[in-house]
Amino acid sequence: MNRIRHVSPDVKQRVHRVSRRVGQLTAGQRMLPSFLIVGAQRSGTTSMYRALSQHPAVLKAVLHKGVHYFDMDHARGLDWYRGHFPLRLSAERVRRRTGVPAQTFESSPYYLTHPLAAERIERELPAVKLLVLVRDPVERAYSAHAHELARGFETEPFERALELEESRLAGEAERLRADPNCASHHHQHNAYVSRGQYIDHLEPLAVRFGRVRLHVVDSHDFFARPEPTYDAVLDFLELPRGAYPLFEKHNARPRSSMPEALRERLTAHFAPYDERLGEWLGQPPSWRR
Repeated sequence: MNRIRHVSPDVKQRVHRVSRRVGQLTAGQRMLPSFLIVGAQRSGTTSMYRALSQHPAVLKAVLHKGVHYFDMDHARGLDWYRGHFPLRLSAERVRRRTGVPAQTFESSPYYLTHPLAAERIERELPAVKLLVLVRDPVERAYSAHAHELARGFETEPFERALELEESRLAGEAERLRADPNCASHHHQHNAYVSRGQYIDHLEPLAVRFGRVRLHVVDSHDFFARPEPTYDAVLDFLELPRGAYPLFEKHNARPRSSMPEALRERLTAHFAPYDERLGEWLGQPPSWRR
């Protein structure tokens, strides 16, 4: 009987360091992404990443779903970033097998809201396409809090964290813009409401990249009717349709029910943002239909 071998975290870290070093040394022979999943966090980005990774003409990042180059690790340089992606030799094999150019990508949901990510992406990936997933912002906020609590990046209960959000985030975006090498724990981990004000993040992206290079997926539609939603994504990416991948939900965390009064308050808060989002999309988002 075969035994399952468990690899220790230390061994994994050593393997990753060696792989990144090899990747950086061979950076000139590697691909850069033709598209990115840039957010929103806790909106089905992992599920979309897994689905797209199964496409025969797509090669995913070598080690990680999210490289976080354009937000947290930009100082490491473009060769470091290239080192995370497949060799162009692999892409040529895919092209011969499928008859279409291979594409590679990554998924870093913090790119959507980090104040420097968009301009960095535009400068270093001038032809890239962007995928954004959105979900009910009330549920997204509650899910994000449970996620950060479980990871140890949050210590306060949900309602208290919401009360603290404004003071926690005060001046943080400006600080990140002023010092490209700094990081902000609160901006990255504790922005529960502001990240759900989707239109405030989408409008600047559209100005910078153009609507034609930006595709928004309503995660409710993706999970309820994955095939047509996935087909629309493939059309946007100019990838051929074919057999559907296995569609699954990933990274769901169990949590208690939200108090109804708090839900109503958050729903009212997001109403004007959702209305603007619906006008921008040309139809109301699923949670307002």
